[in-house]
Amino acid sequence: MATSSHTLSSRLLTGWVGGCVWYLERRAGQESPQKFMRLFRTVNKQWITFQHFNFLKRMYVTQLHRSLSQQVKPKPEPTASSVLEKTSSGQAKAEIYEMRSLSPPSLSSSRKPNEKELIELDSASIIEGSVEVGKETQDEKQWKEMKLHLDDLPGILARLSKIKLTALVVSTTSAGFALAPGPFDLPCFLLTLVGTGLASCAANSINQFFEVPFDSNMNRTKNRPLVRGQISPLFAVSFATCCAVPGVAVLAWGVNPLTGALGAFNIFLYTCCYTPLKRISIANTWVGAVVGAIPPMMGWTAATGSLNAGAFLLGGILYSWQFPHFNALSWGLREDYARGGYCMMSVTHPALCRRVALRHCLALVGLSTAAPLLDVTTWTFPVISLPINLYISYLGFRFYTQADRKSSRRLFFCSLWHLPLLLLLMLTCKRPQGGKGDQGEPRQ
Repeated sequence: MATSSHTLSSRLLTGWVGGCVWYLERRAGQESPQKFMRLFRTVNKQWITFQHFNFLKRMYVTQLHRSLSQQVKPKPEPTASSVLEKTSSGQAKAEIYEMRSLSPPSLSSSRKPNEKELIELDSASIIEGSVEVGKETQDEKQWKEMKLHLDDLPGILARLSKIKLTALVVSTTSAGFALAPGPFDLPCFLLTLVGTGLASCAANSINQFFEVPFDSNMNRTKNRPLVRGQISPLFAVSFATCCAVPGVAVLAWGVNPLTGALGAFNIFLYTCCYTPLKRISIANTWVGAVVGAIPPMMGWTAATGSLNAGAFLLGGILYSWQFPHFNALSWGLREDYARGGYCMMSVTHPALCRRVALRHCLALVGLSTAAPLLDVTTWTFPVISLPINLYISYLGFRFYTQADRKSSRRLFFCSLWHLPLLLLLMLTCKRPQGGKGDQGEPRQ
């Protein structure tokens, strides 16, 4: 009976169209897709396409199920729940807020008028919560002024001036002063260290000022003071100026003009040549090595007042040492440098990076041998420095062949103790002052 009424209703609702639908459904499985696109003609010579067939079929289904209506299911009542809010690590207590729910039996027929009040209260609480969330998001989007406390200022300035790198620069300068021939002048030595340290702080601060947008993309430098907004760029430039001007002045007038000129040239080379080259060419590594080679030469000129073979020997040792040191460091930071947009050998020319590191490891052996030839040390120095030079050369060879993070890290950590130990051995094997090595004149 249901089937006959269904067929009758389809015929009555659609008329002759229902018969067409029945006919088309019968031939749907027999005809190919190409013939199914044009099925039959009407009296007016118009083709009925596949789209017309779908439209008629949808009309039929709609008319058949017209009596059905969608019913919204009532939302289930929330069950009793508790929310545990996390407090700070210093607090030992935890507060638990319980939310009571209304069970369906509690809503009796005698209390039906209170349902509207409950709905209004729920809607009001939801609106208030959304307003509070909206205020929080607006507060997060707004710029917040960071207050600079005087207690934090020394640490911020230490990070701005790269205090560890500055300490390395000052130590190599003191080694150059101590290795220079002539009597040791303590006031000149202290003025040289102060002027060199101030110049290094100025150069590092200007370097961070220029690289703020790129340092923010690197994990290694994203916590620098300028990147985090702990200080303003104007403050950083003012600090660099207050370091550069007195630093160069101390070196020029307190020590000698040659040392002051080298200090000013090194600031210019680091900030105006090395810093922009880091994003342009891999030549920045060689320029940066020159920057690192100048401080021991400044120590030598501060003691002697001249540039001679001994000064260039010390500069050459620092120049060659920086390649295994920095290339090994940058090898483990390739992804970071690439993210920051810096053009480093480890990123663009990895094979060259390993070759250059190995070459300069071997060059340290030759430079140590040249020290007694230039009357800087005795012949004991190349002998006792040979084991550490061969060891760093061995690590450089492993870095060249294996090219992995483990070998690069071993070479980097070896370079950290190799340089101070090599300079210490040079000091112990320094040629006596009364010998042939009195080159240059002491500062007047």
